[in-house]
Amino acid sequence: MSTLIKSLAGLGLGAALTLTAGSALAAGGGGCGTFTNADGVVEHLACSTAPIDFTNKGSLQNGAKIFMNYCAGCHSAQYVRHSRIAKDLEIPPELVEKYLMVTTDQIGDHINAEIDPEVQASWFGAAPPDLSLETRLRGDDWVYTYLLSFYEDPSRPWGANNLVLANAAMPHVLHNMQEKLSADEFESEVGDLVNFMAWMAEPVRHDRKVIGFFVILFLLVLLIPVYLLNKEFWKDVK
Repeated sequence: MSTLIKSLAGLGLGAALTLTAGSALAAGGGGCGTFTNADGVVEHLACSTAPIDFTNKGSLQNGAKIFMNYCAGCHSAQYVRHSRIAKDLEIPPELVEKYLMVTTDQIGDHINAEIDPEVQASWFGAAPPDLSLETRLRGDDWVYTYLLSFYEDPSRPWGANNLVLANAAMPHVLHNMQEKLSADEFESEVGDLVNFMAWMAEPVRHDRKVIGFFVILFLLVLLIPVYLLNKEFWKDVK
């Protein structure tokens, strides 16, 4: 096989491996942590699969609403603009301004925490992190499992602890929502929230995967005429 064909085959394989690795990284891969059960035995906590679907605009819109109502008070998302939310999630700008802009006056501004980070640092011991890239840092499944793993713990300052991240400084901010909904409904709401957070971290993820698929398909199809052409060129060479 000629160097050209080997190069094309390598490009196709490399693109496939890149997409596979990217998907594994986004999924968070592996377990979500360990915890000690009531009998004192350390158990591994498996990650739950986050329902990520960027084509589900209803889920993303609901996730944006939940994020702004429950998260934006303490957390910023400094790499995301309200105008991008309006455009990509197909929400009329006037509705974004009315219902989703609690920390700014301009739709072109980024999402900033409503409470001063220095004040929060005095409350929690550290300022809450920016959430723009949290799902890329931790993985979609990790964040989803983390938000579903809070439990009551009177020994903690805020009355709650977490199976995924023991002694987390973050309170169980979704507690009131959880009390009002069934388990399935709560998981669905958290799924929408994580779907939106995954979109925030990489709005072009869905497009990247679609384009990547067609690039690989193109390279595989191109390999056929290139192979035949190579065979024709070298047929008289012994």
